[in-house]
Amino acid sequence: MRALLSVYDKSGVVEFARQLVDLGWELISTGGTMSAISAAGLPVTAVSEVTQSPEMLDGRVKTLHPRIHGGLLARRDLPDHLAQLEAHGIDAIDLLASNLYPFEATIAQPGITDEEAIEQIDIGGPAMVRAAAKNHAGVIVVTDPSDYDAIIAALKSGSVDQPLRRSLAAKAYAHTSAYDSLVAAFLRNEQTEAPGFPEEWSVAGRKISELRYGENPQQRGAAYRRLSINPESSILDAKQLAGKELSFNNLLDTDAAWSCIQRLNGPAVSIIKHTIPCGLAQKLTLPEAFQAALDGDPVSAFGGIVALSQPVDAATAELMSKVFFEVVIAPGFAPEAVEILGKKKNLRLLEMPAGRHGLDGKAPIDFRVIRGGLLLQDADDRADDPATWQVVTTRKPTEREWDDLVFAWEAVRHVKSNAIVIAKDGAILGTGPGQPNRVESTLIAIKRAGDRVAGSVLAGDAFFPFPDSIEAAIAAGVTAIAHPGGSMRDDQVIAAAEAAGITLVVTGTRHFKH
Repeated sequence: MRALLSVYDKSGVVEFARQLVDLGWELISTGGTMSAISAAGLPVTAVSEVTQSPEMLDGRVKTLHPRIHGGLLARRDLPDHLAQLEAHGIDAIDLLASNLYPFEATIAQPGITDEEAIEQIDIGGPAMVRAAAKNHAGVIVVTDPSDYDAIIAALKSGSVDQPLRRSLAAKAYAHTSAYDSLVAAFLRNEQTEAPGFPEEWSVAGRKISELRYGENPQQRGAAYRRLSINPESSILDAKQLAGKELSFNNLLDTDAAWSCIQRLNGPAVSIIKHTIPCGLAQKLTLPEAFQAALDGDPVSAFGGIVALSQPVDAATAELMSKVFFEVVIAPGFAPEAVEILGKKKNLRLLEMPAGRHGLDGKAPIDFRVIRGGLLLQDADDRADDPATWQVVTTRKPTEREWDDLVFAWEAVRHVKSNAIVIAKDGAILGTGPGQPNRVESTLIAIKRAGDRVAGSVLAGDAFFPFPDSIEAAIAAGVTAIAHPGGSMRDDQVIAAAEAAGITLVVTGTRHFKH
């Protein structure tokens, strides 16, 4: 039995080689893998001796040879294949251990040139892996060092059965597929503005964890990190300091909470329930921001997710400890804050590393799964420029109203459409999310704001098709409104605002979030 070991990640490969030798296997190898095996005193034959050809083109050509691929691809159940091997003096290869050049790690380094990146595109490795995986009935293929022990255990028990061989082959194809997806993304540079989307698009991910279940107990769940040429900071990077295991729904809501505060300056706090901000505020201090966010909708906040833009101090922790939350995520926690919040044994505390959440000037791709397909779009994460907004009424907003309109407009992009946000003094007072009509959303937001609505501002994620929502807001006491404009009845909407003596601002940008 012969094994070809040619790996970039050499974790455990020497011990794997030793166990194979103890089981009577013959080893062949290349480059650094061969050096590591030889240094351990194990017998190994160079691939160049097998091929009777030297490595060429700075190592680009070494395993691309019939004596390698013939040994991997020959079917053991076909006498004609075996006869051809014998006729050409080719010995079968019964096991391949290979993983690929570090393309992902290379392009993640700052200042890497195209030439340096392209040199890390593996050719021989994927060719061998795919060949061995295709012929998995006769060849054991292993791309993950964590599988070495299972293979050795199976060999010691007598043989590697077909279910395990097939599982390893599937894993091998997933490995090369993910690798190729990353290379394709690099070559087309999907993170820059382009005239269109590619004809074929693939996404690759690496599993971070198995989850207890999905949205409901009858659904399986897992968390994957997307492989990308420009990896975004993600809640999957967070360090868990306390609390029980995160669930599928926790991760969805935590991502929404963390996203909400990324463009807010200074101390800011969001409280999320079912991906919708029921509380959002920016204030002069973190305790003030938390209290204002909580006051936005204290009933809905129960069991919610809290995201804070600054490290949590003891004073803020004391306030949070009085309410039941599922998750608190922040860029840091004072030791006293960890002690205070750690007393709530089920509360998950997540510490985010430095950096912002996918708002670094690039244009990431947002994709949604539908049955039988994917929908792709540019992510709606570009900052709006209030300097381009138009005040279309005689009354101009006060300085406080303008600041609140900017805040409410940022908040509304995080609310499900038809989205309405009512805000005042840098805090949400009420949201109207996800209703089939905009009037209903407006009435819900007004109800949640309650008596505080007087003198507040309102933002709507899309134009008002009729003046009815505007009229309801005016009757409740809203004094300034922002919306994208563009309705056939914009003149009626403007007239309603003008007649009531309030301010109406047209932003020119829609922020639907389905």
